[in-house]
Amino acid sequence: MRCGHPDSVSGKIAELRKTLIPEDVFIRETRNYGETSAEKSNELLFHMLLATISVVLLILVSLGWRESGVVGVAIPVTLALTLAFFYQIGYSLNRITLFALIFSIGILVDDAIVVVENMVRHFGLSKNSGRDPADVSIEAVDEVGNPTILATATVIAAILPMAFVRGLMGPYMRPIPVGASAAMFFSLLVAFMVTPRAALRFLKFEKSGEGGTQHEHPDSFTTRIYRRMMHPLIDNPKVRKWFLIGLVVLLLATLLMVPLRLVRVKMLPFDNKSEFQVIIDMPEGSSLERTSQTAQAMVSFLKTVPEVTDVETYIGIASPYNFNGLVRHYFLRNGANMADLQVNLVGKSMRNRQSHQIAVQVRPELQKIAQKFGANIKVAEVPPGPPVLETLVAEVYGPDYEKTMQLSRQVEKLFRETEGVVDVDTYMEDDQRKVQFVIDSEKAAMLGISVEQIAQLVRIGVSGSQVGLMRLPREKEDVPILIRLARSDRSGIDSIMALKLMSPTGKRMVPLLELVKPAEKIEDKNRFHKNLKQVAYVVADVAGSEESPVYPILGLIGKVDEMV
Repeated sequence: MRCGHPDSVSGKIAELRKTLIPEDVFIRETRNYGETSAEKSNELLFHMLLATISVVLLILVSLGWRESGVVGVAIPVTLALTLAFFYQIGYSLNRITLFALIFSIGILVDDAIVVVENMVRHFGLSKNSGRDPADVSIEAVDEVGNPTILATATVIAAILPMAFVRGLMGPYMRPIPVGASAAMFFSLLVAFMVTPRAALRFLKFEKSGEGGTQHEHPDSFTTRIYRRMMHPLIDNPKVRKWFLIGLVVLLLATLLMVPLRLVRVKMLPFDNKSEFQVIIDMPEGSSLERTSQTAQAMVSFLKTVPEVTDVETYIGIASPYNFNGLVRHYFLRNGANMADLQVNLVGKSMRNRQSHQIAVQVRPELQKIAQKFGANIKVAEVPPGPPVLETLVAEVYGPDYEKTMQLSRQVEKLFRETEGVVDVDTYMEDDQRKVQFVIDSEKAAMLGISVEQIAQLVRIGVSGSQVGLMRLPREKEDVPILIRLARSDRSGIDSIMALKLMSPTGKRMVPLLELVKPAEKIEDKNRFHKNLKQVAYVVADVAGSEESPVYPILGLIGKVDEMV
């Protein structure tokens, strides 16, 4: 577990600048998740306070200042019990649990409001004049006890099933239904135990005269409107019938909004982050220089985007760990044909567009650059929820490897032809040529040259070999001396085959061409398995007019079934 504060790292760097880090070394902070987490937590705490104040003010307008004070007592008591419950089951105070508390505030006051409102009504009845307020309170709470319990159980039954969602979304979002259900249960206990006692202390029990009417206080404006609406529904069967028919029509119209796309269905909304990634995959066998050229062309374009502050380029290696790459395994990316661009944006308060809008805008231009260099790119945004392999993932199973690859290519084609589907990619690899040096052992033995000498010479030509150490005045540690062919001579086999070995007699330099024979073969490809079955993955993202994976999936299901 990490200890300390991110600012301590910045302070340490400032100290090292005075002693160890040279003045001409430029250091820039490109990522500070501690700062963003603190910003999110503070924002949620502010909204929780705002929600509490809003609820209390609403009750103040509807019932009165005494009643709002009684209900206001129920909110912190219920939240405190919910936090204690979080502690007992091992939940920490994070953004998800804070959201669960904010989500609960609007519903946890319902029970207290029902109890307080009924107590106020009973306190104003003439038949209760002169009675003990405690007895009146017991009757008032008992009158609404069963409906309140049933209403609370109904809310819990509607929220709690979300806790049983499978996959990564389940444990990520589970604190919300668990916390909200616990808050509703505790709010019921508070409404029956704490609220009546607080009402006895704060509410004014008016003693009515004997000749008073059933309702001492005249109805409020909202109560009069409510009575005018409800009396026809209760007394007139025809009105009641048409009202129910209207409710059914509205329900059907609401359900039709989804297939008619009047309302877009999506699991989570896009978040507004200050970063996104560009994942570059060049064809297998591409040189590091070609990959770097592609990345630099994209960096040149990204610098023209007003909201971009800086771009980090990682050529041939993986970028540092991040939330998105945990599942997509970006940290395992390594090879001359791979590159990652970390694009950092100005703060949210300093730009008008959200990060998703910026990513959507730059994607077409980046795709044009990628097509020019024969690359495949993905614009990877920071997910608002748990990271996934990709927004759209097709798992292709076949009877054998060749059939699986053939089906994968067909699915890939369907993805590319579907509107709104972008960043299509597969886990299939192109054929990559591999050169294997086969040593003529007999001829090498006749010349007195060992196999180890030949292997060492090839290793020096291709990868290089450390032959010693050098002491330099400005370096704290020894610098390794590495010998190998120049980069221009390592791009082809001819330069390596031209290397020579000294014969044991010292009279002849033997070319490597006489001792080895290059043989070309296809590099073995990665094969993936799931549940002991061979599988190929086709992945893609969704952008443009749809913005939701539901509709492309519905369109693809029928086409995939026809293909199979």
